[in-house]
Amino acid sequence: MEVHSENYLYGGPARAALLAARAHQPVSLHGVGMGLGNADGLDMDHVRAIATLADAVAPNAISEHLCFNRSGAQVVNDLLPLPYSRESLDLVCANVMRAQDILKRPLLIENIAAYIDCRALVDAEEAVSEGAFLTALARRTGCGILLDLNNLYVNSVNHGVTVESVLADIAPALVGEIHLAGFSVEDGMLIDTHSAPVHAPVWAIYEAWIAAHGARPTLIEWDADIPPVQVLLQEAERAQVILDRHASSTVTESDHAPA
Repeated sequence: MEVHSENYLYGGPARAALLAARAHQPVSLHGVGMGLGNADGLDMDHVRAIATLADAVAPNAISEHLCFNRSGAQVVNDLLPLPYSRESLDLVCANVMRAQDILKRPLLIENIAAYIDCRALVDAEEAVSEGAFLTALARRTGCGILLDLNNLYVNSVNHGVTVESVLADIAPALVGEIHLAGFSVEDGMLIDTHSAPVHAPVWAIYEAWIAAHGARPTLIEWDADIPPVQVLLQEAERAQVILDRHASSTVTESDHAPA
């Protein structure tokens, strides 16, 4: 079971319900507010609150997004994209290492759906591809990668960066979890709304990746316009069929992307 960390930070009935559920099944914490790309550093009170929650829950994993959410005192309740540059990589690595020191656990870092194309903001000699950024981040900090395949597909359509080119730069052995979701179309742009079934191209990307690199814990995100439970179970079963079909696939040294 994966839950949003921020819904359980401050005790009360929600925390009690989560601890009761934890007695019966594994729990992972998925955060949206740490702001690992914030240029002026982390909100340490927030990180410490996540650490306190993690100590209580003993999660199987803690994940966060590769984004920023604050500029000075202005906090934005959104996942804002970073320019993929060497400077940004150094910044995020420092923030991730500081967060992991407080959490006393490694993070899984998720690629986001970006509705602004930041490539024009980066000089060519400073530019790093998204896949290479994630791989370098994981290797330098010891974090893992939470690979959101729907976000990759959304970005490929919106910004013209192919899924294949991003995946080619990601070392599969560093991927600890996969997210799938559905998207919506608004004014010709794909939006990662988590409000629809997983679309066929995303299923195809998922099956190809699992066939090549082996099973990973997989979550289907659906948290808006939630359908009858039978629809959710059908989506979960489709993912399980793919995992079972390729159960013999394993990660090998050749799965590592070039340094």
